Amino acid sequence: MSNSFGKQTRRLVPPLARLTDALSPFAYPLIRIAAGALLMPHGWQKLFDGRLQGTADFMASIGLEPALALATYIALLELVGGAMLVLGLLTRLIAAQVIGFMAVATFMVLWDKGFFWIQGGFEYSLLLGILAIAIAIKGGGRYSLDRVIGREV
Repeated sequence: MSNSFGKQTRRLVPPLARLTDALSPFAYPLIRIAAGALLMPHGWQKLFDGRLQGTADFMASIGLEPALALATYIALLELVGGAMLVLGLLTRLIAAQVIGFMAVATFMVLWDKGFFWIQGGFEYSLLLGILAIAIAIKGGGRYSLDRVIGREV
């Protein structure tokens, strides 16, 4: 096996080579699907569990206006955009929007609370933002609707 520098590498656990080689094509889709799936429950809560107005009120309190329109956009991005990431449809476009959303969440909302998510910090939003950057760079990939329809942003 060669690494990205063309140098031969040896596996530390050779018996796992066949398994990791067989599963390797599914690693990136797993990341894309997981990122989208993690967004979806947040959008569901806002839209269907009565939290949209609370989200809008919070946005207004930190100066993000028009708050209700932004809260609705974010809820739809999380639910519908998350589903589109899972399917790999308009992947780069959705990922770019998630990057912006997570940048605002990380730097405008959560930064002052520190790093750790357990203390209300930015750890989770930073991770999702970084994943969205990688997804925007890579696109839908082999197992995506973008690939099936033969179009990608």
